[in-house]
Amino acid sequence: MSQQGPILVVSTARRPSFAATLDIAGLFPVVETEWTAAARAVEQVQPAAVLAATTDTDEAGLAELAAQVAARQPYLPLIAVDPQLPFPDNVVPFFQNQVLQTQGGTNRLVARLNAALRVRSLHATVMRRLVPSAPMALSHIDPAHDATVLLVGRGGAYPTLSVALGERTGVVGALSIEAAAKHLNVRDIDGIVLGEGFSLRVIDAFLTVLTEDARFRNLPIVVTGGDLAPAYDLPNLEIIAGDAAQVAATALPLIRQHAFEAHLSRTLKAIDADGLIDARTGLLTPEAFERDFASAIYHTQQRGGGLSVARFAFDPEHPRAQFDGARIISRLMRQMDFGAAQQDGSVVVVFAETDLKTAHAIARRLSSVMRHTSHGKRDARSEPVVTVATLLPQDSAKSLRSRLQEEAQRAAS
Repeated sequence: MSQQGPILVVSTARRPSFAATLDIAGLFPVVETEWTAAARAVEQVQPAAVLAATTDTDEAGLAELAAQVAARQPYLPLIAVDPQLPFPDNVVPFFQNQVLQTQGGTNRLVARLNAALRVRSLHATVMRRLVPSAPMALSHIDPAHDATVLLVGRGGAYPTLSVALGERTGVVGALSIEAAAKHLNVRDIDGIVLGEGFSLRVIDAFLTVLTEDARFRNLPIVVTGGDLAPAYDLPNLEIIAGDAAQVAATALPLIRQHAFEAHLSRTLKAIDADGLIDARTGLLTPEAFERDFASAIYHTQQRGGGLSVARFAFDPEHPRAQFDGARIISRLMRQMDFGAAQQDGSVVVVFAETDLKTAHAIARRLSSVMRHTSHGKRDARSEPVVTVATLLPQDSAKSLRSRLQEEAQRAAS
């Protein structure tokens, strides 16, 4: 990709070995500085990314640099080489002491850096196009509300990993590779944690498939152990032989970065749609939905045909469930359909040219996909209560919504 600015390498006077990697890759210019001058260098050099040799500093030094980097706009990646736990949330870890030193002939560090620079480039594009301008930063992304990780595994470590990840982010569980593949095809996933219970051959096949599919190549992927010899073109792949807390701590900064990238992509779509799309859910804004809903009813009554409406009601104590469900609906609903998240915690979807029986079938399929996401320590599920109503000859938008609400109240009781 095109170079966006200098790469700042922070270390002691002794040049770190990974700096030579950047020289070979041709990522110029590379500016080196010591930890004592790191703050001044960030201000003066205006780097596109910062690479830090963490063996040369302590926790406080890394935290100070991370705080300064976090305040920069657009997103400034900070990649810490071999960091010690704990490290700040905006630090992207990179561990050198792994078998996977190269991937597809490309150095892993260069691939990790390029993936982060793509996020920075996307952020710059959004900042340039967003009118009126509004603050948007990685710090605004809370994994507990904005990210979903796919946990794949079996055995005794699975529950521990589920708890460690579920305390910080939404978790989708899969006990088999086949189930994991289904989730990847129907959900917006921000990272994969591959636990124990699979042979090296199965893990290798799964990683190879991810490598070959451009949709998943940049996903953060953390494998919890395993002597994997082949190279994979997966820039955000890490292999961690540690406990559940270490796995979660390594995965979460990468997951958060991916969730930020996904949010930026939805924001661009919203900009292209003249602000009619909600950047967080990918569905229409409430105002645009009400306008299109009234128009759809008018045209259906004028021209004939069917129209049905479904309401997906989520647990009001867990607002994250509504947004997760909205994103699933946005991804899976037909092109002719439209919907919006509502202030009461529900999502309403209009199924054009659809009778009541077909609408029930579509709503059941959408609901079944939402069933397997959990959030937080209480393992709250995002499976909604679904009600469906169809357009009658004398209906208006108000009367159809009122009947849908009545059906929802009966279902709740």
